[in-house]
Amino acid sequence: MAHLDETDRAIIAQLQYNGRMSFTDIADQLGISEGTVRRRVRQLMDDRVLQIVAIVEPQLLGWNAAAMIGVTIQAGQVDAVAQQIAQFPEVSYLFMASGEFDLFVEVFCRDREHLVSFLNQKLQQIPGVQRTQTFMILKMYKLSYRWGEAEPPRAGHSLPISPGGIAG
Repeated sequence: MAHLDETDRAIIAQLQYNGRMSFTDIADQLGISEGTVRRRVRQLMDDRVLQIVAIVEPQLLGWNAAAMIGVTIQAGQVDAVAQQIAQFPEVSYLFMASGEFDLFVEVFCRDREHLVSFLNQKLQQIPGVQRTQTFMILKMYKLSYRWGEAEPPRAGHSLPISPGGIAG
């Protein structure tokens, strides 16, 4: 896994608030060169540390049935089942958890009929799936892809420079 230094983290924080921010603007905000930003973003993307994507409200694209599904898996089958679930286009988020369920699956479906079809014809047909419990998402209060070091950028804020300077 790539080691993220202070400069990488600052670049990522800027992009988490505006993925279309120009490298020149990021460089100005952080007090580093545009070439440094360009090179580091390319390296972060090559190392699969960073993705820059468009995020759209699912219901605006006609995906009106969102749910979180708890899945209980036969012992020793979690990884194999997770690999199969991850292939479904309806699945937006998949993680292993401790507690009552082995996996949690977030799905977005066009409507309730599509959700029922997903559950019956896809998810519950995977060998190793023992039980599912579906939690319909009725109202979303917060959805954020900003975590870790991400704080709202302040105008004129530059990256603190250590005594040795910032590695470019």
